[in-house]
Amino acid sequence: MTPSALVADDEPRLRNELADMLKVAWPELRIVALARNGREALEYFEALQPTVCFLDVHMPGLDGVEAARAIGRRAQLVFVTAYERYAVEAFDRGAVDYLVKPVDAERLRETVARLQERIAASVHPTSPARADGARHPAVQDGEPGDPPLPLRWIRAQVGSALRLIAVDRVDYLQAESKYTVVGWRNDEGKPAEALVNRSLKDLLPRLDSAQFVQVHRSTIVNLGSISHVVRGANETADIYLKGRNKVLRASRSFNHHFRPM
Repeated sequence: MTPSALVADDEPRLRNELADMLKVAWPELRIVALARNGREALEYFEALQPTVCFLDVHMPGLDGVEAARAIGRRAQLVFVTAYERYAVEAFDRGAVDYLVKPVDAERLRETVARLQERIAASVHPTSPARADGARHPAVQDGEPGDPPLPLRWIRAQVGSALRLIAVDRVDYLQAESKYTVVGWRNDEGKPAEALVNRSLKDLLPRLDSAQFVQVHRSTIVNLGSISHVVRGANETADIYLKGRNKVLRASRSFNHHFRPM
């Protein structure tokens, strides 16, 4: 069955641009409706039953969150928003992903890939669902027995707020008691830290081993964030990060990552 989509946005230019970008990123997808608000989106949805709904968060009258609540599990949902902070709420509503305006073509291709995986999994389910019936956004589908695909997002506490951090923005992770400190870059590219209620041991298998390596029993580093490495005594090393004053220590057991090729 050919997948179909509805695009809802109260700004005509952005609505049409997203539809045009989808035609390039997903040629097989049929755009069956362009809605101007949440209420119109629901009317189109009930009449056409599209496979995927791209919903702008802020629309007059019925907004994207309210429309998503009414649609529920009957379609794959993607939120479109100008504010990244709405990502957590999007996933709590069972959304497959969210897109930040202006939509980036490469980011849209990632979303399309996730949608295609989710649609295929709904036809041939292979991984367990969450208690609320929706698949967890960080869990991606594969063949039975395959290791889980790498995490793309980490939920973390930043002050009093819950933040969804893209793994590509993470510089390092360090164990702290029963928690993990995540060093990451915020929307302005500035260094920041957040606290995760998961152990380093739990996170390590879900990180891409080509990008993240363990350098100490309590430290994992993003190889792309390293400025340079200085060898120390007893086969240890000091790891200097780009744009940060923090220096990480590589212990003897993990120093092999930094031996000359």
